[in-house]
Amino acid sequence: MEPKQQLERIFSYFPELTELQKNQLTLLESVYKEWNDKINVISRKDFDSLYEKHVLHSLAIAKFIGFKPGTKVLDIGTGGGFPGIPLAILFPETEFTLIDSIAKKIKVAEAVSEALELENTDFVIGRVEQLNEPFHFVTARAVAPCEQLYRWSNKYIDINEDFNSKINGFIFLKGGDLQQEFKDLKAINKKLHIQEFPLTDYFTEAFFETKKLVYIFQ
Repeated sequence: MEPKQQLERIFSYFPELTELQKNQLTLLESVYKEWNDKINVISRKDFDSLYEKHVLHSLAIAKFIGFKPGTKVLDIGTGGGFPGIPLAILFPETEFTLIDSIAKKIKVAEAVSEALELENTDFVIGRVEQLNEPFHFVTARAVAPCEQLYRWSNKYIDINEDFNSKINGFIFLKGGDLQQEFKDLKAINKKLHIQEFPLTDYFTEAFFETKKLVYIFQ
C-alpha cells in the first residue's frame, strides 16, 4: 500500500481528527525521510510502510484510551518517537516525555516534534532509572520484556491521581506469545492485573494479526 493510502486509512480509523492533526500526520513522512537519510532510526526497507507499521501501530493506544487533558505519559525506549510522537499529535493536551538511551534517536524525535510544532513533548537522553517524577501511564513499543519494563518504571506510576477511564498503569505494544512474560511479571508482583488485546480488534491490516496491546495495572 502506498504511503498516501496508508495515511488515508489512518484518517478513516480516526474520523474525529482536526485539520491541524491531519496536516501534522501528513508531514511525518517528509520530516522522517529527511532525518532518516542522515540518521537511520527506521529500517530503510520498512520506510515505505511508515504510516502502517509505525504511526498506525502507535495509534492503537489511542483506540484503547482517550487520554484526558493533563495526563502525563512516559514513553520508554521511544527510538525515533514511537509511540510518543503520533500520540502527542492526537492528544495535544496530554504531556508526553520521550526517553531513549541513544542520543541520535532522541535528536530525530526532537527534530520531528519541532517541525510539527508540538508543544506537549519533552525529551530525555538516558536511562529511565534517572527520572524523578510521577506519570499516569508508561508506554513502550517492543523495547523489552514486560517484566523488565515494569522493573525499570513501576516506581514512576502515580498511584494517587486516577482521572482517566483506565486506572494508571502500563500500556505496551507487543507481539507474539506473551505468556512467559506474564508469568515473569506475576512472579514480581502477584497483585498486578494484566489484560491483553489483539490489535485486530482495532485494525484490519494483515500486519496487526500478531500484534497486541498489553495493559497492566494494580
